[in-house]
Amino acid sequence: MSETLHLDPATTAIVLIEFQNEFTSDGGVLHQAVAPVMEKTGMLARTVALVDAARAAGVTIMHAPITFAPGYTELSRHPYGILKGVVDGNAFVKGTWGAAIVDELTPDEGDILIEGKRGLDTFASTNLDFILRSRGIRTVILAGFLTNCCVESTMRSAYENGYRVITLTDCVAATSAEEHDNAIAYDYPMFSLPTEAATVRSALAGN
Repeated sequence: MSETLHLDPATTAIVLIEFQNEFTSDGGVLHQAVAPVMEKTGMLARTVALVDAARAAGVTIMHAPITFAPGYTELSRHPYGILKGVVDGNAFVKGTWGAAIVDELTPDEGDILIEGKRGLDTFASTNLDFILRSRGIRTVILAGFLTNCCVESTMRSAYENGYRVITLTDCVAATSAEEHDNAIAYDYPMFSLPTEAATVRSALAGN
């Protein structure tokens, strides 16, 4: 973004999508797939720093993990695509270390945990929209995994639902640099204001 970013913390929320050990941490089922992009952008450290600053400024912090019961009974008996990979890898099983939110982003008192995420779009199977509207949130800032999957799906729904959407280009990661860069270059500008974390921090510091 080239224009000056203006943010009202009282009407702004950061939605942290799937910052769970399966993605973020050594030993996570999907970590090796996303590690190169994570390292390239320094996305975890940037996200932690932004969340700390945003929380202090009064921004609503929301965590949106994905979890499944053992056996994945919530899903089709014949999953395909990205969810087949989750099932085949036995990933994101509720109560396991892999499904836990990474320690650096453990929800703080006052943060909101969005429950019920079972698919790609955070709006689809949760009460995210209800909570955002109840709190008078008008600007939604997105970070997390995967750049071209859950973050992009959530971005599109937030846009369709009338929110001002900001996607944090250096606080997301995908399973390849090509997919990551393509989503940011071609898809994000259609449905959001692609922005670096430092720009958001500067905007919050100016309030």
